[in-house]
Amino acid sequence: MSSGQIALLGAVAGVTIYLGLPIGRLRRPAPRLRAGLNALAIGILLFLVWDVLTHAWDPTDKALGDKHWGTAVAGILVLAAGLAVGLCGLVHYDRWNARRLAAASERGERSAADLAMMIAVGIGLHNFAEGLAIGNSAATGQISLAVLLIIGFGLHNATEGFGIVAPLAAEGTRPSWGSLALLGLIGGGPTFAGTLVGQHLVNDYLSTAFLSLAAGSILYVVIELLAVARRAALKELTTWMVLAGLLAGFITDAVVTAGGA
Repeated sequence: MSSGQIALLGAVAGVTIYLGLPIGRLRRPAPRLRAGLNALAIGILLFLVWDVLTHAWDPTDKALGDKHWGTAVAGILVLAAGLAVGLCGLVHYDRWNARRLAAASERGERSAADLAMMIAVGIGLHNFAEGLAIGNSAATGQISLAVLLIIGFGLHNATEGFGIVAPLAAEGTRPSWGSLALLGLIGGGPTFAGTLVGQHLVNDYLSTAFLSLAAGSILYVVIELLAVARRAALKELTTWMVLAGLLAGFITDAVVTAGGA
């Protein structure tokens, strides 16, 4: 797979954020549609957590089998650090950002548009980590993993569009198409940028770091999406769509692998 093809796939994964943004202009968004897509994303992302961590662990597992203890210990530390930054780092960023927004709201300084912008910035940060994982996986020949990452992150980005425009919908504000385009660029653009950077940094430790960082950020997003699913109070629909997402992950992996990727 050429560098141009890798970059194009990274762009596709990022641009899907625009699929969810127009919800901000709808008068009455369909609750079941949003809940169903949210649950489908949870299922696919749960599969991705397993798949990404499996690939992240492979170099360390090989080192343990070959009794290369120093390499194995270093791999474990890199994996733990990537997970900590991807998962706990986003949690602390979220809390810090929430305190800022709350303080600004008390002073009457924060509008719904400003809140939507801050959410887009936060989403862009972890999308950059996801792009790094896509680029590095493709560059190291793990095309099957790269394709799955693109599919999973693409669907995930589509659901993230809902989160960005949620403050605007809650306030009854209809954003302009120009505003939606800017929010999508800030939230989804880093996926493409991360893909470009990741494909030029090829190293076992860096691959483990990028993949574990992406896994941590995926886990954080899954936790957030589960909270959204609980608020939707559509348990049956959510359960079936999570199952559909998990099966879609396995089926996609099987098709890509059977195709020789």
